[in-house]
Amino acid sequence: MPPMDEPWLPDFCRPARLAAVLLAAEAVVAVLALAPGGLSRWRFETFTEASALALWIALTSAVLLCLSRRALARLPLWAGAGLAWLLPAAVAMACMALLYQIELGSDAGLGLPEGPALPAVLGSGALAALVSAAVLRYFYVREQWRAQVRAHAEAEVRALQARIRPHFLFNSMNTIASLVRIDPRTAEHAVEDLAELFRAALGAGQGEATLAEELHLAERYLAIEALRLGPRLRVAWDLVEPLPRTLGLPRLVLQPLVENAVLHGVSQLEAGGEIRIAARLEARLLRLEVGNPAPATAPAAPVNGHAQASIAQRLRHRFGPTARMTTERGQDYYRCRLEIPVS
Repeated sequence: MPPMDEPWLPDFCRPARLAAVLLAAEAVVAVLALAPGGLSRWRFETFTEASALALWIALTSAVLLCLSRRALARLPLWAGAGLAWLLPAAVAMACMALLYQIELGSDAGLGLPEGPALPAVLGSGALAALVSAAVLRYFYVREQWRAQVRAHAEAEVRALQARIRPHFLFNSMNTIASLVRIDPRTAEHAVEDLAELFRAALGAGQGEATLAEELHLAERYLAIEALRLGPRLRVAWDLVEPLPRTLGLPRLVLQPLVENAVLHGVSQLEAGGEIRIAARLEARLLRLEVGNPAPATAPAAPVNGHAQASIAQRLRHRFGPTARMTTERGQDYYRCRLEIPVS
């Protein structure tokens, strides 16, 4: 979830939101020009002047909302929302009043409506108030939706943290205990690997990892399982360099897939099998793949769907819809692929 001190008002200093505000202002001008009877009164110069005025009002309002964002958030919600709604209207009326003053003082021919200035000033304010209400409502609802997605993704992370199965811990500790007397150095390395794995699981919702850290964590997990499964577990690494090893990723996106490959693949086969972990960069996409042999009697619906759904959701939240997860099940194998955009 967002921090408790995060303002409820969207940050209009972000380029994407600023572009959306400017586009909304230009859309209003286009609607006015295309309204019945509008084309007969509007010339190209009129449209250009109206566009310039609308864009200036929108830009000024967005900058002021950005600068006053935290101050408005400290007010009661009804007061902050009311001021945020009225601010663009005040900017529009001020701009229109200023234009009338310029026109009155210099006869600059700005193409302003004939007659008293007050109706035009109030009309521009009312129009700005209507548009700002729609824009603020849209961004507020969108931010609330994004906050819900974040909260759901973090809930999935917490569930993923709890996924470290107790029997994995017990089996690992039993294996380490059996090695303490006969091979203390290997037992020491296994304890370090286990501590690193659980440290990563407990910190899964705190910040990001890198691709290098995710690969390293998967390697540590496989080292622990190799002590238990012995020659039944074989691993083939296919890492095609150069790889964006410093790329930020949500924590625990690779290790759970490797864990599934061990638990639902290799460990279910009497002869074991080979897990293949591949990574390569193609056309600004990082492609990660985990494949494993699977029992021929494996169920059609994967029992590891919860972990995969959590990983896919967190990747979409972090990288957008271009991040994808696909799975492929054959008669005796199972493969999971991740595609992550690299900016």
